[in-house]
Amino acid sequence: MTNNENKIYTRSGDKGETSIIGGVRVAKDDIRIHVIGDIDELSSAIGLARAEQLLSSRDTLLRKVQTELIKIGTELAAADSYKIISNRIDAESIKKLEQEIDNLEANLPLLQCFILPGGKRSAAALHLARTICRRAERNAVTLSKTGTKVSEQILTYLNRLSDLLFTMARCEEVG
Repeated sequence: MTNNENKIYTRSGDKGETSIIGGVRVAKDDIRIHVIGDIDELSSAIGLARAEQLLSSRDTLLRKVQTELIKIGTELAAADSYKIISNRIDAESIKKLEQEIDNLEANLPLLQCFILPGGKRSAAALHLARTICRRAERNAVTLSKTGTKVSEQILTYLNRLSDLLFTMARCEEVG
């Protein structure tokens, strides 16, 4: 027998269940797992946008966002009986997103029509990340309606993050 301790596969999820923080087993199609997956997909899409050689300041900001998405995923992956006290998204994180949006918008023309994603690859990648973020937000709202605790900060952060990604995509298009 070989030791599975260091292997990527555990076989514990082969029947459609997975463990969340706190040891609780849930179905892999549970809405909580959908939201966690959305957050993971969002971080990957942001990574794709970052690979498009964004301005250094935008790349740094998006790297921080990816770190904050890990916090969100961790908080969502914790069973309700398992308390995560530190390393959570807070009002300051949301305020920083708002400041970044305001700074970026100051250099953009007034938006007067719908935008078709495309043009520059970097902008298209940011629009893709934005749409994934909106899905994560919708699914997080659905999760909160099941009785699972989803902090108000997570919902607000995701809402603001999609605005930031939209604004960054506009900035990429105009140069």
